[in-house]
Amino acid sequence: MLGLLLRLLPFWVREPLFIVIGSVFGVRIMYLAVRDEAWVPGAIGVAFLLATAVRVHTVVRAVRARRNPAPAVSADGAVSDAVVRSQSQPQGPAGQRPAPAAPRKEPNAWGQAVAAVAVFAALGAALWLGPNLLPSGDNSSPRSPSCPSGEDEELPSAYTGASRAVTGGQLCEALNRTDLARLLGTPTETATVVSGTSDTALLTDGKVARPEAEVRFDTYTVNVSATYNELSIAQYVKLMEFGEETDVKTLSVLGRPAVLSSDHTMSVDLGLGSGGSGGPVGQGPPARTLTVALDGKDPGGYYEITVWSTSGALPDDGALVDITGTVLPTVPEQAV
Repeated sequence: MLGLLLRLLPFWVREPLFIVIGSVFGVRIMYLAVRDEAWVPGAIGVAFLLATAVRVHTVVRAVRARRNPAPAVSADGAVSDAVVRSQSQPQGPAGQRPAPAAPRKEPNAWGQAVAAVAVFAALGAALWLGPNLLPSGDNSSPRSPSCPSGEDEELPSAYTGASRAVTGGQLCEALNRTDLARLLGTPTETATVVSGTSDTALLTDGKVARPEAEVRFDTYTVNVSATYNELSIAQYVKLMEFGEETDVKTLSVLGRPAVLSSDHTMSVDLGLGSGGSGGPVGQGPPARTLTVALDGKDPGGYYEITVWSTSGALPDDGALVDITGTVLPTVPEQAV
């Protein structure tokens, strides 16, 4: 259908159109061939450019023919009979001569050619530059998954007693930041899984609210939780000393008491391949945790920001402090 429409166009529109299309596509394909070092696209680009060169030659000959019209000549070199008859017809008296016919106005070939070139040059430029003009937020790049809304979530009764408690969804919104991968030192990664839950702390009979959220990347996983109990950071540090834990470091973050510690995550072998009910809980990769008091007075309760990776590698402590200092101020005010 498109080929039929192109053939119906006037010569002075159709040929410049083919020249523009052939030039744009030929140069574009040659550029891609050189960039990707592929010879097949290069051969296609050369074919486009050769076809374009032939059409340029045809247009040049047509322009020269319009500028220098000549009587038609037969194959043996004789002038056309129509021209001879036209020149040999007797002319009547001046008074009886018929009025010369008004010359037919020919379309402006150059105007048609320039207009066609301008229009299709603009289309070619749009095809060439189109991908570079798309907004950065289009679908060409993967987007981080969204946090659960939690609108229909029924909170445990422990959240009613803790007036400052936030939900797992609120912690997820604070943690699921566009710059979290950069803070981890992996700026090109995009979160693959995000979650938020509003649970209670273990071994408390459901009386201590402990919401948490998690954002998982290809390299690292970050977990943030809030525990609303009466354990202060000072007491927390004493428990670590009593347990003879190593790699413990106290510091201040956002004007609040804080402590850095290391531990191992847990791993569970579900045993689905063998049809069993799952194996025992084992020791997973190491994790680094920064525990920060809910406020500067350290009355009890704390946030925990934990980072780990399946490879066992960990970012430095400075990255963990930066994440904490960036995420906690965005937690809703009732929990700060």
